[in-house]
Amino acid sequence: MSPTPTAGARVTALDTYDIRFPTSRELDGSDAINPDPDYSAAYVVLRTDAAEGHEGHGFAFTIGRGNEVQVAAIEALREQVVGRSVDGLCADPSTLTRDLIGDSQLRWLGPEKGVMHMAIGAVVNAVWDLAAKRARRPLWRLLAEAEPEWLVRQVDFRYLTDALTPEDALALLRRGRQGAQERTARLLERGYPAYTTSPGWLGYDDDKLTRLATRAVADGFRQVKLKVGADLDDDIRRCRAARSAVGPDVRMAIDANQRWDVDEAIRWTTALAEFDPYWIEEPTSPDDVLGHAAIRRAVAPVKVATGEHVHNRVVFKQLLQAGAVDVVQIDAARVGGVSENLAILLLAARFGVPVCPHAGGVGLCELVQHLSMFDYVALSGTTEDRVIEYVDHLHDHFLDPVVIRDGHYAAPTAPGFSAAMRPESIARYTYPGGAFWAADPKRKEGQAS
Repeated sequence: MSPTPTAGARVTALDTYDIRFPTSRELDGSDAINPDPDYSAAYVVLRTDAAEGHEGHGFAFTIGRGNEVQVAAIEALREQVVGRSVDGLCADPSTLTRDLIGDSQLRWLGPEKGVMHMAIGAVVNAVWDLAAKRARRPLWRLLAEAEPEWLVRQVDFRYLTDALTPEDALALLRRGRQGAQERTARLLERGYPAYTTSPGWLGYDDDKLTRLATRAVADGFRQVKLKVGADLDDDIRRCRAARSAVGPDVRMAIDANQRWDVDEAIRWTTALAEFDPYWIEEPTSPDDVLGHAAIRRAVAPVKVATGEHVHNRVVFKQLLQAGAVDVVQIDAARVGGVSENLAILLLAARFGVPVCPHAGGVGLCELVQHLSMFDYVALSGTTEDRVIEYVDHLHDHFLDPVVIRDGHYAAPTAPGFSAAMRPESIARYTYPGGAFWAADPKRKEGQAS
């Protein structure tokens, strides 16, 4: 379905917000590298003068201090976005992606990595949100029902053609259309498999870990994840407690959040192998392609998963070419938005590697479900060995929050990218002047918690 045309409609404003939530106070989100995160969003709203009144919402995820830097990076894109044709943006989002990434002065701040690239991703995601709303489709359906030729035009194939050509992508997408209607019906009926990290934060004591892991299994999850990497004896004790709670038939993944050097990752993962971990996530630096490959060879049959901090499609290409990962973990807000994630999904399909997205955070579950559902319906055609991360935090701040039923993500039906936050949440948690932070006695200057 094409977007509803509105003659002459333009983007009239790009508004930004520094939104922070005090999650560190309950140690929600704590891991071996990030002991006290305050889940935050550098949030952007594209406003238009279109008659139907739609807005585009997007954000970059951070964990507290420095969120203001991410907001400033988004604001630096304003002059290249405001004044653009709404019809033009929604008909071909890749034009904005290429213009922003191709800006020679902005490229000097990257290129295609870090704060500036995440800012581009936030704005590009807001455009896709706007396009899906105007098409009266949830984003996953907009993508799944699009013509393969149009989807290929949304992908930047620079630096990829030694692994994935436009012709390869078109063949994958044409094949993916076979049986798409039946998979759409199954998705709407059953949902998409999820796993949960909610029991496994490093700051939780053993009683809380055991209680939440037991509840996760009762709620239908067939995989849980534990944070590891701070202390080996503690990890052995915690993994033993978790395995006892979930039983032998539920998958248990472990996540080191980049804590180790290569040799240390091999030793530590080997020491935890008795608990049958399904994968070890981010065992070392996300930039170390050869290190991941060495770890993968050494710790098999434990799988290696990474991706939430991988900068761009080029590094994903190298990880796949080097045989360095068993599981690709895309992140909806790390790379250059939906457009670049399409490239990464196509690369994973080309190499036959399953995609299990990183989520959690604030709003990441809401976004990434759309990408996995598109992948299932119109690209990979399967959910075998594929799960989306789920964390039970902060969903109530969104107008279209994720819904979990029996360990599955229910397919969104509302138009858009599920990115819009509730206005009252924006007002309350905008930093530092929002109602919560202005009245908070614990807040220190320059620090959310």
